[in-house]
Amino acid sequence: MKITEFISGFWVQQYQYKSFSPSKINHSWLLDDEQLCLLLSKADKLIGELNAFSVLIPDVDIFIKMHIYKEATESSRIEGTQTNIEEALQKIQDIAPEKKEDWHEVSNYVKAMNTAIQDLQQIPLCARLLRKTHQTLMQNVRGENKQPGDFRTSQNWIGGVTLNDSVFVPPHFLEVSELMSDLEQFLQNKNIFVPDLIKVAIAHYQFETIHPFCDGNGRIGRLLITLYLVSEGILCKPTLYLSSFFAKHKHLYYDKLMMVRHNNDMLQWLNFFLQGVIYTTENSINIFKKIIILKTNIEKDILTQSGKNTRLTNLFMNMLWKQPVIDTSDIILELNIGKSTAIRLINNFLKMKILKEITGYKRNRVFVFDDYVKLFL
Repeated sequence: MKITEFISGFWVQQYQYKSFSPSKINHSWLLDDEQLCLLLSKADKLIGELNAFSVLIPDVDIFIKMHIYKEATESSRIEGTQTNIEEALQKIQDIAPEKKEDWHEVSNYVKAMNTAIQDLQQIPLCARLLRKTHQTLMQNVRGENKQPGDFRTSQNWIGGVTLNDSVFVPPHFLEVSELMSDLEQFLQNKNIFVPDLIKVAIAHYQFETIHPFCDGNGRIGRLLITLYLVSEGILCKPTLYLSSFFAKHKHLYYDKLMMVRHNNDMLQWLNFFLQGVIYTTENSINIFKKIIILKTNIEKDILTQSGKNTRLTNLFMNMLWKQPVIDTSDIILELNIGKSTAIRLINNFLKMKILKEITGYKRNRVFVFDDYVKLFL
């Protein structure tokens, strides 16, 4: 099927409302637009460059952790949470009471992503993995009573207080299982030749249109993008996340999805999606470059200002790359040192302006590796 000839589906009269029944997608797709092909070529090239950084940078998994935290805060922010990346990196006891629920949602997102990436080593990207990831995402947070880990057995809707004033009504729940099976087959189908970035863009649209869970669909749908790219080896490491782009253009993001449903215009969605891949990949590459510069400069400063490059100082610095928001007890536990030694390390790093205190308290102080965290804001 040509992209420009796509028919998105049809509306079905239910009791006092109409739900949208999307067309199935597990079939061939023909790219028949020059602009789309040019965007695809540029996006593929940039992903290759991003992968090069993933391979060449030593201990790259340390830095990927921060990409995941950034994704968690951005994806959750689209859904209304207010936690920023600095707060997400703190312990729950250091979070203000009014922000604890948001913190838990972001924490669950990080856990869901990490678990899903590990699960891909044993099972393919499939409905079962998405349900398992959803269960992790919704554990002990708002929506925990809305069938976590199971496809919905009731009608949901997007926007509005009730079905009657909603912006969009996804398919009836009796259609969900069959539609998700079709989506799974599409993701795993090796007999159709669809470029991977086009395939995952279509899959994301279809998942958001099916809206298979009672809650948490947006976050799982955005997770799906990275999981697919990792599962297919398009990404060597989970370094590409589109939530920051979608959050920056939130209303446009929703409008583009709706234009497919109402106008059969898959092409404009694919163009928007590839623009997001290009923007986000360029940003990720730029962050890696800045990390390399920051790391080099800090190593020079430590050698110059501490007089000698001590083993303990290096261990502390390595700890900060992995855990950029810390308190004294973290250092004592991680480095197996006494309190006075930990305080001395902190004071040295405060003098070198590597650390910044963020509570303003004299006791129970919390410190942030500020220049590093700012790279991800």
